[in-house]
Amino acid sequence: MTEYLPILVFLILAFGISIGAIFSSLVVGERNAYTDKNSTYECGFDPFDDSRSRFEVKFYLVAILFIIFDLEIVFLFPWAIAFKDLGLFGFLSMMFFLLVLTIGFVYEWMEGALDWN
Repeated sequence: MTEYLPILVFLILAFGISIGAIFSSLVVGERNAYTDKNSTYECGFDPFDDSRSRFEVKFYLVAILFIIFDLEIVFLFPWAIAFKDLGLFGFLSMMFFLLVLTIGFVYEWMEGALDWN
């Protein structure tokens, strides 16, 4: 249990410093909010369009799909490096993982999540 004491001290210090920074910014920070702070800055020109325009959900869906398949690579690289040491169980578990991701990708494709019409 004593080997976890430095980690506990670090977590307490990190939490304390974070709360202290947030509290000090609330106490010391200015209270007046004016429109220039919330407006769009376009290299010194007047903004051409509203900065708070809405995005279509398809952009977020593609971003989520990218994150999922990017995480696949995070799991795939260490598996490829340790491939010889893992044996048959390591091979089959990674093939199952890739199969689940492939089924998910085909499902998204068939549902039309990747169509931009």
